[in-house]
Amino acid sequence: MALDKQTFKTRTLTAIVFAAVMLIGLFAGFWPFMLLFSIVMMGCIVEFMRILRRIAPRQFVPLSFLSLLYIVLPILLLADMAVQFQVFSSRQQGVSYATLFSPLFPCAVIFSIWINDTMAYIVGSMIGKTPFTKISPKKTWEGTGGGALLCVVVIAALSRLIPAAREISLQHWIAVAALAAVFGTLGDLLESKLKRMAGVKDSGRIMPGHGGFLDRFDSLLIATPFVWLYLKFFVIYA
Repeated sequence: MALDKQTFKTRTLTAIVFAAVMLIGLFAGFWPFMLLFSIVMMGCIVEFMRILRRIAPRQFVPLSFLSLLYIVLPILLLADMAVQFQVFSSRQQGVSYATLFSPLFPCAVIFSIWINDTMAYIVGSMIGKTPFTKISPKKTWEGTGGGALLCVVVIAALSRLIPAAREISLQHWIAVAALAAVFGTLGDLLESKLKRMAGVKDSGRIMPGHGGFLDRFDSLLIATPFVWLYLKFFVIYA
């Protein structure tokens, strides 16, 4: 299939803008962080409601409360990760709780998902032969396994290079990366299943060439609660 240069340019430009906005929101401070993910949350809710109305129009109102579990809770937990790290840092370093903001844990989840998706695509394109699931025909076992493995390796390496990350043992970063990769993949499959049931290709059109909010954050929504639980019980209050 010939490369559509215009489509490639559109997707590339959108990806650059998306990455820039995400990085600004993650690293510019507490309020930009909250603003970014408030917008993400509202965008995901609107698209989820649209899909839900197509799937079950008669049960739309009662089923709409699923958005609290599927979207609102994960976003709140993602924000809480930064707050929990403030508590963790305060205890270890004696720094004032009110003066700290660190997106370390949220970034770990988000970057793990990005790395996993990218590596899964590359590995799957190179050696992928065995279909992973009918929900997403392009996914292969080779790509899925290779993406998860390389995600763990990259995050583990980065955790030894970042001073703040070195305060936490390597095994915890390996666990975070593995959880993000596995449950992020499940999140992607869940959204693909919902779109198939609704008979739509993309959840929205907010990002030309990439779809909508749910298309971009489906993995994050499912991975975040599991990473949060691990951090809560094995890192923050261990």
